[in-house]
Amino acid sequence: MEEKREFDEIRPYEAAEMRQAFEELLADRQFSTIIKGFVPWLPKSLRNALLKTAFIGVKTPLDFQLRFMKPIVKYIMRKHTDGVTFDDQALLATGSAYEQRYTFVSNHRDIVLDSAFLDLLLVKAHYPTTVEIGIGDNLLIYPWIKRLVRMNKAFTVRRGLTAHEMIRSSQLMSRYIHYAVTEKRENIWIAQREGRAKDSSDHTQDAVLKMLAMGAKVDANSSLTAHLSPLNIVPLTISYEFDPCDYLKAQEFQQKRDNPSFKKSRQDDLDNMKTGIFGYKGRVHYHCGTPINQWLDELKDLPRNEFFATLSQRMDNEIHRGYRLYPCNYIALDLLTNTKNFSSHYTDADVQRFEQYLAGQMAKITLPNKDEAYLRERLLTMYANPVRNQLSAKSQ
Repeated sequence: MEEKREFDEIRPYEAAEMRQAFEELLADRQFSTIIKGFVPWLPKSLRNALLKTAFIGVKTPLDFQLRFMKPIVKYIMRKHTDGVTFDDQALLATGSAYEQRYTFVSNHRDIVLDSAFLDLLLVKAHYPTTVEIGIGDNLLIYPWIKRLVRMNKAFTVRRGLTAHEMIRSSQLMSRYIHYAVTEKRENIWIAQREGRAKDSSDHTQDAVLKMLAMGAKVDANSSLTAHLSPLNIVPLTISYEFDPCDYLKAQEFQQKRDNPSFKKSRQDDLDNMKTGIFGYKGRVHYHCGTPINQWLDELKDLPRNEFFATLSQRMDNEIHRGYRLYPCNYIALDLLTNTKNFSSHYTDADVQRFEQYLAGQMAKITLPNKDEAYLRERLLTMYANPVRNQLSAKSQ
């Protein structure tokens, strides 16, 4: 019990806390205003009564996901994508996919939907549970958001800490992740790096893997492989045909170029979340790479820093190989290099569609000193980098 108590400041809600959290959510004025926006014709008392009726039988965060979040995510898939597909062959090949719990270490495309889509894909594929996710406390700017994500199997990742605080926070989070996978029997989703790769060149930070190794219940003298193997880490690749936040990322590139001290506001974070959820994504694909336990022992004799650097590279190789590339990716690289090296992967109609898309995204950028050439290059680079990375991975 004492072990569980240490996680209280970061963990999702437990079953016994769900009813009170739900009541507090309904009583929150900001949350009530948001719900009103969906059904403005219903009085508050009736809205709350309907939500309370829907909550009957919800005892756990997984119940909450299946009852409330699954229909919402299915709607987003249907309304704002051209289909979301899932390749879990690497898990099925182990012969024990449904008995295992996994730590999915993933490239990062969307603040909210990366894990939400994965949840639905796992449910659809008949896995026994969804994922707990790490979410930065910089996004939990209102009490109702923090309450809602904790009901939705999220644990808190603390941001903006001193070096000493960061070490303590990382140790606590790592212990929690190990506890969640090995004792609670939950899956975990965590991004391969802090924040999204704004140029879509996805690379695993050694610091993320070092954090994951901290919390293992093994002897301090055990090999690094022994620290990581209990987590059953799976490199996961998320591919978007179109990134609805691409113009916001390009805009931020120019803002930082023109003002190196520029930092996004809380409102900017909320705008990114809203655009990512409700923007058009085209086709979306999730690809599970080979679980690293199948090759992790090959690295066991490496010195510590070399071990983590090599592990990051191997995971990047898996993630990059797993990209599903679309015509726009190949077009972007050819436009950047002023060649037609990849013209076999697209048609003239594809080029016309992509150019129209780019023009539409550029028009959304409203900077007073808008650098059209620079912004277009940034957008093209975002779509070209997955091709570059996959070609490099396949050549190794």
